[in-house]
Amino acid sequence: MVAASVLDPDAECSMDVILVGSSQLSSPHSPGLCRDLIPYEVKVNQRDMEDLCICCGSFQVYTEHPLFEGGMCAPCKDRFLDCFFLYDVDGYQSYCAICCAGKTLLICENPDCTRCYCFECVDALAGPGTSGKVQAMNNWVCFLCRPFSRLGLLQPRPKWRGRLKALYDQESKSPFEMYKIVPMWKREPVRVLCLFGDIRNELTSLGFLEDGSDTDRLKHLDDVTNIVRRDVERWGPFDLVYGCTPHLDQACDRPPGWSLFQFHRILQYARPRPRHPRPFFWMFVDNLRMSEDDRSVATRFLETDPVTIQDACSRGGQDAVLVWSNIPAVRSRHSGLVPQEELSLLARDRQRAMSPTPGSATLVKNCFLPLREYFKYFSVGLTSSS
Repeated sequence: MVAASVLDPDAECSMDVILVGSSQLSSPHSPGLCRDLIPYEVKVNQRDMEDLCICCGSFQVYTEHPLFEGGMCAPCKDRFLDCFFLYDVDGYQSYCAICCAGKTLLICENPDCTRCYCFECVDALAGPGTSGKVQAMNNWVCFLCRPFSRLGLLQPRPKWRGRLKALYDQESKSPFEMYKIVPMWKREPVRVLCLFGDIRNELTSLGFLEDGSDTDRLKHLDDVTNIVRRDVERWGPFDLVYGCTPHLDQACDRPPGWSLFQFHRILQYARPRPRHPRPFFWMFVDNLRMSEDDRSVATRFLETDPVTIQDACSRGGQDAVLVWSNIPAVRSRHSGLVPQEELSLLARDRQRAMSPTPGSATLVKNCFLPLREYFKYFSVGLTSSS
């Protein structure tokens, strides 16, 4: 067995292309059937749960599972890091909270929870037939919403939010430290600063803002030339800063790089002080206006590579944006990829055609869903459109 690394909760590229609205997005492979033998190994062979990967049943444990008692092998750990913060358009997580795979999922019906669990994990760990019993319930509350209640072999870990942060900080390839998930009873409504583009409609449709009653929680600025630090500090504090370059069909009397530099300047004013635990997120979107040199500067200033988010349903695939962000899962590998050369062709085609686009905020809308782990949201009927 590979020596397991113990997570301490208190311890401290290349461009990807994501297709929005595609029915052919790649998904992680489901774990093998050997996890069905986990109860036998534990109960008959007296094997410790920490010596088994609870995602697939492997004995080659790499680290502990952050949410539940048991281990994780290296491949399952990588899949977990890639998929845990991925969300579907209905607002729930895309994959099982245990194995981050699964085909048929059980959804927690706590209105403040977004977690799902696959039939395979529930039956293997909580007991055969448990998934069917859960299906028959009217209002099922998941294992993490009622902590410290063992069901079969499934036992939530104490302080699992700190363990999850420790796993991401130690093992994730992200250049940014992960913020610790906020317990649902401590979440506050998000405060947003929008530069050059307004995402009020998108955030309202996702439930982060109440329709017509949260005018003081979103500050929108089109011109920040004369804005100084004391202005931002007076309006804030902010939890999310969003900025973008103008759309190709919008007139602009400034070079595209101006939006980037102004965004970066205001971002420094809005950031919490170093090592402050308050979750703080940002996103900068280029509507394919910036040159290759501008994009290189953006990557250096923002300290991360961009992701290309493309609307797979648009005619000819002509709608795309470049995104730099510290929001979890924006860079997940489990999305459709297209060659880098296609992006250059796409930019040239759009400049020639100047065709109407759905807007950058619409394309990146679902990237904000992981913020449900940090901020209060209001019940809405989520759809794929805004």
